[in-house]
Amino acid sequence: MALDPKFIGRSYGPFTYEIGREKSREFSLILGGSVPSAGTFGAPPAHVSPLLYDEDAAKAGPYGNLIAFPSFAVVFAIRPFSAAIADPELGVDRVRLVHGEQELQFLGALRVGDVLTTTGHISELYRKAGMDFLVVTTESRNAYGDPMVRGVWTAVIRPA
Repeated sequence: MALDPKFIGRSYGPFTYEIGREKSREFSLILGGSVPSAGTFGAPPAHVSPLLYDEDAAKAGPYGNLIAFPSFAVVFAIRPFSAAIADPELGVDRVRLVHGEQELQFLGALRVGDVLTTTGHISELYRKAGMDFLVVTTESRNAYGDPMVRGVWTAVIRPA
């Protein structure tokens, strides 16, 4: 069953998220190849910036605080996309859903302690090669109202 184009423009959110120190630190270290949940084995990998995990280095750095690894934005910015695919009025068959792609545009450094509010809307619904495509565009703003992350999330719903 094709998704109804009448849902284009439907909004989701706002969703609020505060970037936590430990979650951000563990995310950065695990992506760098460390095992933070077991305690790092010695020093963090040399290729991981200390601005992501070392409070003293981060305070002396250009952002004045720990920053989050860029892909950490997925943790909070995906919420409107998740809400759209779970929206019972759309009728998305989640068993047939494949996460098609995501694009993130970073507009500023994400700092530990930032409170981000994310909103999103269905920007496209189309059918191609017998499959439905659902595209959700999102924007996450900090407490000052500055845009920090823009996202485009695509779901592909395979035919029955």
